[in-house]
This record gives sequence, structure tokens and C-alpha cells, in this order.
Amino acid sequence: MEMLKNDMVYFLGIGGIGMSALARYFLKKGYRVAGYDRTSSNITCNLEKEGAMIHYHEDINVIPDEIAFVVMTAAIPADSIELLALKQRGVKIYKRAEILGMLSRKCNAICVSGTHGKTTTTSLITHILHCDRMKISAFIGGIANNFNSNVVIGDADDKVMVVEADEYDHSFLQLSPYISIVTSIDADHLDIYYDNQHLIDSFNEFVNKTAVDGVVICRTNLPVVTERKMIVYGFENADIKADSIRIVDGMTEFHVTRCALDLGVFRMPLFGEHNILNALASMTAAMEMGVGADVIREALCSFKGVWRRFDIRVNKNDTVYIDDYAHHPEEIKATLKTVRTVFPDRMMTVVFQPHLFSRTRDFLDGFAESLSIADRVILLDIYPAREKPIQGITSSVLLDRICCAEKMLCHKSELLNVLKKIHPELIVTMGAGDIDRLVPEIEEMLK
Repeated sequence: MEMLKNDMVYFLGIGGIGMSALARYFLKKGYRVAGYDRTSSNITCNLEKEGAMIHYHEDINVIPDEIAFVVMTAAIPADSIELLALKQRGVKIYKRAEILGMLSRKCNAICVSGTHGKTTTTSLITHILHCDRMKISAFIGGIANNFNSNVVIGDADDKVMVVEADEYDHSFLQLSPYISIVTSIDADHLDIYYDNQHLIDSFNEFVNKTAVDGVVICRTNLPVVTERKMIVYGFENADIKADSIRIVDGMTEFHVTRCALDLGVFRMPLFGEHNILNALASMTAAMEMGVGADVIREALCSFKGVWRRFDIRVNKNDTVYIDDYAHHPEEIKATLKTVRTVFPDRMMTVVFQPHLFSRTRDFLDGFAESLSIADRVILLDIYPAREKPIQGITSSVLLDRICCAEKMLCHKSELLNVLKKIHPELIVTMGAGDIDRLVPEIEEMLK
């Protein structure tokens, strides 16, 4: 991929969290960026302020004449009129994962995979290495609050890249890891993986792309098989493990040992066992890159988390509001159990927007079980994203299976009025659709 400064890169689906990171990368490197997305958002508005030219209705007449190449998201349909027009023009078209793969082959890439925990772990590794003054680039699947961005761009001669390795559409198989991390392997994306063994096989194919002199880092009890050096983290039967966990002064405190070596006590402003596991994975990767325990200790304390990951928006005596990206039953369960631990005496109201008809169908019972942890559940309509409706799959069907004291359906446009009437003392909004657009209004109302 030979490029000259001021070349034009065109993005199909520029507003996605992963695509926008690449768009920012090319802008910062001195290239021109244009693209299409179907809806305007905070992300696209910020990209426009940074110099990208973006339009929101498919129109082949506004596609720039001179394009070095196109980057497309896997969510763009095959019959997209812009995609078809660009193919007819003979422009080179890459998937986002292919571009990340090319970049990963130019340096030591730390690639973070897993059904859950990828974004927090990627962000935390990036923060730790940055605190160690290491020159790095990073591509993150969320907005890392320490950087207020989903991309960190270092110098031209950076030798280290941290990248979130997405299993959707087998994207992570394009990467060439020096360090590969597997945080979890739970059934998901059943439109891509026809059964659980197919998913496991793909994760094993990913870790076996790790450099011969590299390392695989994985959580305990995962079906990862590799001949590469492997480090296992967890709470028991692990090379690096945490114990003596407690919450002190609004921070999670835990003790860490690595192969009988006492690394001491660490503190971080994140809650839940899942986040301790994310921290262990991040610490292990950092230590493999030569970072000392004291630097890691300070970095964990100063980590500000990730936008929409257990994001405490309001915390008053009478009202707590948390927003979270959780959209899989295991993520919902982990988040709500953590809410119960941190705020044990409050009545919990959960507002959930299911994401995808297929995911709702495939995990109907799992969603119902996880959401039943709440005292009150408010379900919004299913967010379709790239899908068409599936007969018989609605939020009403999911609501019928939830067992909690109070539950109801609500249209998105009526949510604020409903919340004003019930005056929740603890509210959690969840989902990967467009529920995030309501967050500022909910926050303002509760303040």
C-alpha cells in the first residue's frame, strides 16, 4: 500500500468506532479523508471538525474523483450503491481489518481479542505503556477517557502498536500479533460462527498467528491451544493471579502474585471481577514489554476508564446513573452484579435496548436471566443495525421471560417522561445501539 502525502482515503461507514479510529489515523498522518455514513453522530461531527469530508446519504456524485483507496466496514451491504460504483471505477477496496493487518506487520503488535473485555483491556494497556513513556500507536474500540479518543498516534518510527482484535467477520485473522491476548470466548455473532467450536477454532487460529518469539496471554479455563509461550491469568491456577479483593475509598484494591513472586497491592477506579481480570491481562502484557510493577501500579490508579463502560454519569446521595455498552447476556450479568456490589442498598432500574434481532433470538433466555438481576426493567425496541426484522422476535417476547418486581416496554421517545414519573434512585442504561444519544438528556434530568 504505497501512499503519498495528501492522497485521499475514502471510508464507507466512517462513523463506526473502529472506522473512525482509522480515519483519525490517516488525518493525523497528513492524508485527506472523506467518507459516507448513514447517520450523523458525535463521532462524525468531531471527524468533520478534524478535517474529514462526510456525507450522510448514499450519493455517487459526491464521491471524490481521486481516491488512493477505500476502507469499508464489514457492515456495508454488498448492494450499496457507493460500493458498487467504487468497484466499477476500479478503486482498490480494503476492509478495515486488512488495513489494521498491514499496520500490525510493521511493528510489535499487541492484539487484544475476546468476546468481552477487549476495549477496557486495550485502553488500559495503552495507558500503561504511555505512562512508561513508550512510543506507541493504538486502535481502540471505544473512547479511552485518558486520551479522549479511540486512537493514539505516535511517531512515524513507532515500534509498538496496541490494537483491539475484533472476532466479528473473522477480522482478527488479518492481524500479526507479537503479543496476543484472549480475554474470553463466549458464543456470539452466530450469523458468522455457526457453532461454538467454529468460534473456538477461530480464536485458536488467531493466537497461532502470534510471532514465534512472541507470547499468548489468556484467561484461565479458556480452550486455547498453542505451541507459543503462554501466560495464564485469573484468580486460581494461573501464572499471574489476584486475591484479597476489596473496595476501599471508591477504588478496587487487590493483591497480585506472578509465579510465586509477590508483586504487591494494586488499586484502580474500576469495579467488578471482570475488570480485575482485564487489569491482570493488561499488567501481563505490559510486563512482557518490560514495564516495571511500580509504573503499572501508578498507571492503574490514574486510569480513567472507557466511555460507556460502567460509566458513572451521576452520583448523588439520592440518585446514581450508570451508562454501559453491554449488549451480550454475559456482559449484562457482569455489569449488573457489579452494580449490586457497589450500590447494594438501592433499587436498580435497568433500561435496555436490545441490539440485533438475531442476537436477541439466539440469546433470548440468557438476556432474560441476566436482566432479572434488576429490580425494574424497561425494554426499548430492538435496535436493528444491519438487520431486517425476524418474525416473532420482539422486545415483548423478551419481556415475558424476565422475572423481576417491575417490568415494562417503552418507546425511546417516551423514556424521559417515564423516568420522570418513577424517579429511579439507581438507573443503568445499557445497549450497543443508539441509546447513547439519550444519555446526555437523562444525565441532565437527574442532575
